[in-house]
Amino acid sequence: MYLKTRIPYDRGDLLPGAYWQKFAQQAGVTVDEKVIKQLRQVDKEMWSRPNEPMIRWLQRIHAGGFKTAILSNMPTDMADHVRETFPWLAEFDQHIFSAEVRSAKPEPAIYRHAIEGLGVAPPEALFIDDREENVAGARAIGIRGIRYRSVEQLREDLRAIGFPILPELPI
Repeated sequence: MYLKTRIPYDRGDLLPGAYWQKFAQQAGVTVDEKVIKQLRQVDKEMWSRPNEPMIRWLQRIHAGGFKTAILSNMPTDMADHVRETFPWLAEFDQHIFSAEVRSAKPEPAIYRHAIEGLGVAPPEALFIDDREENVAGARAIGIRGIRYRSVEQLREDLRAIGFPILPELPI
């Protein structure tokens, strides 16, 4: 149910209160403003655990001269939180957050927005995501995509396509 109802919120179609009210209604419960505030906080915290090996890899890619973008489905309050909290965001040349561009993965428009912002053609781009439907959305417009399951698996997939900078294995 969570992912089914999330896209309109991430795309910016629903304000936080309306989203959480709708979510609660579908779950058969009622929530007040205090609970909604708590849900919003828990939601931010849940999505705020950085993957350190991936951040180090991002830093190496960026230092290597590759253009980088973060393309993420998230409502505006989460995007604000990310900008305020994560210094590693500076490693990305482009920040594409779904609610700010009014399109969400796997919709074609959000991928086009990303490649236009980076100034590259779809075949020149590499998209990595942990959800197969999002990778499929990127592939549908000609972007090479890899589904992320682990650093080890990503490293092997990148090696297979000849990507020159591989993530380091976690210790």
